[in-house]
Amino acid sequence: MTLTSPVRLTQHAAGGGCACKVPPGELEQIVASLPGPVGEVAENMLVGVEAGDDAAAVRIDGSRAVIATADFFTPVVDDPYDWGRIAATNALSDVYAMGGSPLVAVNLLSWPRGTLPFELATEVLRGGAAVCAAAGVLVGGGHSIDDPEPKYGQAVTGLGDADRLLRNDAGRPGVPLTLTKPLGLGVLNNRHKATGERFEEAVVVMTTLNEEASRAALAAGVRCATDVTGFGLLGHLYKLVRASGVSAVVEAAAVPYVEGARAALADGYVPGGSRRNLDWVRPHLDATVGEDELLLLADAQTSGGLLVAGELPGHPVIGELLPAEGPSRIEVR
Repeated sequence: MTLTSPVRLTQHAAGGGCACKVPPGELEQIVASLPGPVGEVAENMLVGVEAGDDAAAVRIDGSRAVIATADFFTPVVDDPYDWGRIAATNALSDVYAMGGSPLVAVNLLSWPRGTLPFELATEVLRGGAAVCAAAGVLVGGGHSIDDPEPKYGQAVTGLGDADRLLRNDAGRPGVPLTLTKPLGLGVLNNRHKATGERFEEAVVVMTTLNEEASRAALAAGVRCATDVTGFGLLGHLYKLVRASGVSAVVEAAAVPYVEGARAALADGYVPGGSRRNLDWVRPHLDATVGEDELLLLADAQTSGGLLVAGELPGHPVIGELLPAEGPSRIEVR
């Protein structure tokens, strides 16, 4: 396998992709100390930070809600155009995960001017623009800074139906869990960073928009969903069940993986973020599967799919929401 760029972008960053996220436990401690909205504006805040949802949602009039999010990260692949496409796909995903339609994006770019040529930054931005064009989203400028590590992403604004948002806290017992993209992106990206091997299927997965899955979920009457990114399937599922006051069971054998993911795990290419995810959720797990399986289920994904509390045709059902007998837990079997 060969690289498409003579410069290995992944070697210019300590981490890569959504595996760079601040660990969920630490992040929650920080956010818990922040004041929430007050006064009249608070009445229109439909979704904030309280349930760990993918974006903020504010009612603007009648049944319309504006959905706002921002997402950026260090290079997850060496090809600058692909990195731009992946980062933009990932940023748009937060709006789709809330059941919204993205309208406009602005670029967020950090670039080490002294070590990487700006021609590469042009390719990154071109990749992001291509994804937005395919999604029918306008790109309206953005912000850039000089930074020792390259970082790219977007702040995205969209619209949604205020009464039909997909939320973390709307899960109900007895509802199946559907996953719309395969897992394993974290271990494959970590292998790519270490060896330079290129994994085409992983790039295709990371650049596939979650628009179709979001529309299918709304059409099916789904009210609860999240996307699976840096906290892994188990981490995002735990945030969902805790917010909804339910528990869940995951059938490990039903979870799909990108080709090569298990081999990458067996060869030791596990991101630190994936291990931190598992450490955070482990106290809330009842598992009859091995450690390797749990690591894959906690693997830090970049631009992953939607985890939907409902059944979507063409996508695998991987578990079910259950009544919570005490604090929310996840059974993995």
